[in-house]
Amino acid sequence: MPLIPGVTGPSSKLPRRNPLLPLIIAFVVLGLLLFFGARWITHGRSSESARVEPPPQIEVPPPAPDPSSLLPHATEANPAIAGIADLAKPWSFQDFFVRNRLTGENIPSTIVRLPGGSATSPSGYWAFSRKAPDGSCELEYITDLQKLKDEYGFRAANHPLVGNHCSHTLYDPLRFASLPGNILVRGAIVQGSDIRPPFGVELQIQGKRILAIRSE
Repeated sequence: MPLIPGVTGPSSKLPRRNPLLPLIIAFVVLGLLLFFGARWITHGRSSESARVEPPPQIEVPPPAPDPSSLLPHATEANPAIAGIADLAKPWSFQDFFVRNRLTGENIPSTIVRLPGGSATSPSGYWAFSRKAPDGSCELEYITDLQKLKDEYGFRAANHPLVGNHCSHTLYDPLRFASLPGNILVRGAIVQGSDIRPPFGVELQIQGKRILAIRSE
């Protein structure tokens, strides 16, 4: 075109492109791909582990055994309740259960080694039912003489006694009482108003074993 004095035409030179621009774009795209790729992989693994991992197991402790199940249970087939060595000392004792042949009931009982008696003779022991004669409470064999004073108000004790905490009746293992029919039974009442001494359990000695034969 003819040039008009004082008027400049458009420049024939194009603006120069930045040679680093394609490289920057490539890095940005690569960074986005790496970011979304890592996020997808992490999400996939967490989802997979959430599906595979089992729920936590809560351990429930087993129930404690019934203490009565650990005691000897004398039956007609197996009447042994203790060994002679288990009751070697005077006033030592062993709790057990004896089967009532009429009712099939397991009766809580206790056998006591008496002082001065022979370890190989049934007379050296006393076994009694812990069911109170009137059936309202359970008897207890008390070796703590201070308990006899504090809880039963009995201050004359110098050896263990059997007590009924419901009626505060005390029985002496060394004394006998006479029942109708001139029957002597061990465990005379030394305090209280119960109807009679505890029901006895018949014993036998077989070798080194003590057998409970039947309850009164």
